[in-house]
Amino acid sequence: MATDAKICGLSTPDTLDAAVRGGASHVGFVFFAPSPRHVSFDAVAALAARVPPHVRKVGVFVDPDDNLLDAAIAAAKLDALQLHRTAPERTAAIRGRTGREIWSAVAVKTRADLDAARRYAQAADRVLYDARTPDDAALPGGMGLRFDWTLLEGFRHPLPWALSGGLDAANVAEAIHRTGAPLVDVSSGVESAPGIKAVDKIAAFLQATAAA
Repeated sequence: MATDAKICGLSTPDTLDAAVRGGASHVGFVFFAPSPRHVSFDAVAALAARVPPHVRKVGVFVDPDDNLLDAAIAAAKLDALQLHRTAPERTAAIRGRTGREIWSAVAVKTRADLDAARRYAQAADRVLYDARTPDDAALPGGMGLRFDWTLLEGFRHPLPWALSGGLDAANVAEAIHRTGAPLVDVSSGVESAPGIKAVDKIAAFLQATAAA
């Protein structure tokens, strides 16, 4: 079965078009001001208008309030909400209130961290396993860090899931083969500098994913 791919942190028309052209199943827009990938509502509205119906639009948030969610959903016509650092109870409330598909990000460094995924079994629709960032890091992801993929061996996933953290064109095939990931999510791995996506790197990542 083919692995789907999400290109996250898109902010320009040419890189968005490259993701769609290359066969991405999902495109991600970041609504978190400290991130170099943060997009304004005006900018994301123009970008979202370029996304064909078969590609799903995912908004990325860090423990957001309702006002931010409402504005982002309206501007980008979001299909799904990816929530970082958001408690299960709050996640469930967001899911009930917005009616959108919910992805809960789980930060992973040890096997024990995977157990956190089970807390979202009734609150979310998908779990995104991402590498745990340092405690003092401003960003919960998008830093090019990866976790030990062998931690996923034999783990019973409570929900459909995706793999993130330190992926790029050079290692995504290995990641898919070792974990069986049904969906891979990349951001910094297709950039020339923080927040600056590269069309050629997006194309290479999607080609490598398809070939795997």
